[in-house]
Amino acid sequence: MMLPRFYPIFDDAAWLARALPLGVRLVQLRLKDRAPDDLRDQVRRGLALARAHGATLVVNDHWQIAIDEGADWLHLGQEDLDGADLPAIRRAGLRLGLSTHDHAELDRALALAPDYVALGPVWPTILKQMRWHEQGLDRVTEWKRLAGDVPLIAIGGLTPERGAQALAAGADVVSAVTDITLNPDPEGRMRDWLAVTA
Repeated sequence: MMLPRFYPIFDDAAWLARALPLGVRLVQLRLKDRAPDDLRDQVRRGLALARAHGATLVVNDHWQIAIDEGADWLHLGQEDLDGADLPAIRRAGLRLGLSTHDHAELDRALALAPDYVALGPVWPTILKQMRWHEQGLDRVTEWKRLAGDVPLIAIGGLTPERGAQALAAGADVVSAVTDITLNPDPEGRMRDWLAVTA
């Protein structure tokens, strides 16, 4: 399955209302530290926006809400994977993306036949403290070789210029968070990303 090559990640459905009209067609909602009702409302709003724009919304972590609200895609980190009910997720027909940072995690992810694997951080990231140092472009090329037909997403410290390098190194999709959300002109930045990944 061919995924759009640009995959921004946002912490609020309000960002989707800004991104999707620009032509973003693959987006993730990564919701942390919110009340259950707020989580559900965010996912519901995000799904409605995505469907209105013919886009794909990936719900991060909250697999039960994703099932309940009829989402099509779920992303799990390695820690989230430990507590997730994978048979229930599969029964619900959710497509699954998984984070990986080292060979053991990639082996674990590929054994679950995911719909994509993400590798990060490719460059240093300010988003969260991580015990992994930057992976670099050689690791992107290696991961793509190991992942084979499974789409590979590069994340961590990406800019449009670095995104182009990651795609050239073998990534199928490039992802960004703070490069957009902390930019003084988020819409302009997303247009730059869409141009680079077109």
